[in-house]
Amino acid sequence: MKVIFLKDVKGQGKKGEVKEISEGYAQNFLIPRGLVRLATDGNVKTLELQNLSEQKRKAQEKADAEALGKTLEETAVIIKAKSGEGGRLFGAITSKQIAEALEKMSFKVDKRKIELHDPIRSLGTMHVVIKLHPEVKTQVKVQIVEE
Repeated sequence: MKVIFLKDVKGQGKKGEVKEISEGYAQNFLIPRGLVRLATDGNVKTLELQNLSEQKRKAQEKADAEALGKTLEETAVIIKAKSGEGGRLFGAITSKQIAEALEKMSFKVDKRKIELHDPIRSLGTMHVVIKLHPEVKTQVKVQIVEE
């Protein structure tokens, strides 16, 4: 019996796959639990349309991320902090503070997307990598100035 998987089933198939499954297993276990649907012509066509719309959505997300990346590369984020002798900061600048500064500049970036290996502990200018999309990374110029 040909079925379309609606959810991942361990050892059988992943969501969206069309596979041949034994009739008893499908009728008695998979269909009653809502894990699969019969692979009729209409259902297969609906699945193809869903896959097309999903691909378009992913392409649009990537294009939006690339556009945001180009804009972010051209901007500089200025963060004011208290510092002591030799330009050493009291405390540190974290990804959360960078995200908040970007939000004030009307850029919505999640703090977890900012790849900051160690907190910034001194005055100056540095480039910080932001992962906007699994395939799109950009650099932002972060300038730490004395308060």
